[in-house]
Amino acid sequence: METVRLDEGLFRTTVPNGLIVLTEHLPGVRSAATGLYVRTASAHERREQMGISHLLEHMVFKGTERRTARELALELEVRGGSLDAFTGRDYTSYQAHTLDADLPLAVEVLTDLARHPLLRESDLEPERNVILEEIHGVEDTPDDLVFELQAAELWPDHPYGFSILGSPETLAAMSADDLQCLHATGYYRGNFVVAAAGNVNHEQLLTVLEREGWFEGAAPEPARRPVAATPAARGTLRREERDTAQTHIVFGTDTFPLRDPRRFALAILTNVFGGGMSSRLFQRIREELGLAYAIFAYKHFYQSSGQLGVYVGAHPGSADSAVDAIRDEYARVARAGLPAAELADGKQQLKGQVMLSLESPGARMGRLAGFILHDDEYRPLDRMLAEIDAVTTDEVADVAAEFFAPERQTVVRLGPGGGER
Repeated sequence: METVRLDEGLFRTTVPNGLIVLTEHLPGVRSAATGLYVRTASAHERREQMGISHLLEHMVFKGTERRTARELALELEVRGGSLDAFTGRDYTSYQAHTLDADLPLAVEVLTDLARHPLLRESDLEPERNVILEEIHGVEDTPDDLVFELQAAELWPDHPYGFSILGSPETLAAMSADDLQCLHATGYYRGNFVVAAAGNVNHEQLLTVLEREGWFEGAAPEPARRPVAATPAARGTLRREERDTAQTHIVFGTDTFPLRDPRRFALAILTNVFGGGMSSRLFQRIREELGLAYAIFAYKHFYQSSGQLGVYVGAHPGSADSAVDAIRDEYARVARAGLPAAELADGKQQLKGQVMLSLESPGARMGRLAGFILHDDEYRPLDRMLAEIDAVTTDEVADVAAEFFAPERQTVVRLGPGGGER
């Protein structure tokens, strides 16, 4: 195995079978955040099996070779810890937050979940019903549903546009054999990244992982890659009629993966455009025009693409006015970029967000894993802040001209009928 020191208190070990282990020691805390990240998720799915990665993530909690479902629930919780999981576009994560002394137990439980689930047919129907209720919850929450519709409109033929939860039809067609097949082909050691942060010792974590069988196999097992993203649909409009008190509107376009050097310019622009109460959209749409209560810009980065968007919820009678005002702001940014003073403020805002986001062991753990999961180079915090400071007005202007052009934005409207834009 090869272990390298990346930074003060931060180590990475690459195991011959392809597994990568990262730790960051944080003095002054008595906890440990531990995560197993597997590169098997919704971006690897076929349409007819949409939602299977999320179903598998649920099913592993129904029992393992060593623990019942109740024992899994109790093992860490009765010691003050927590156990959680989520399915994303490019990876699925199993995480534990515990006292530092309980890190070995956390690794054992996480290993049980990820490597030794029973995946019984008898557990499938109840868990399928649980996920159906999750889907129904989204259907009943228009300001969640509109983002599902937006993804489907942007990427109609790519897994980035599929629902992570799946559909009632795809869920009904899945069997325990399907889940066992996905587990066998996707949950292999070389497809995992293990990250831990807090009062952790790298060598101790390696010892526990070896005991749990994570280092078996000398041949490298290459990590899975999602289907390469094709350009998203741009400049389209989709209307979904719904009897709601508001019209929920999302603008969006595709961008680039996290490892792209333009990401800091895009992050600064997104903040200035709609990142908070001081942003252009908030000041214009809410404070000046009074057209909406909720309005914000957002960005997501994936393995082979990214997404930039704006959400607004407005009264149906005001929705067209809100759309026009938002398009005007898009055009202003695309045409002129940011003046020097606004760029300076945007840099300071982003640097503050980066530093504040790393105040917890869980955030540090996610940051560590993220460098590997996104094929990015590790950057010490000081270097990252320096890269933000180095963003130029020309770089911002180029990103603005390409990604903030109003005609590029795909728009989804969910709400009462009517409206022209």
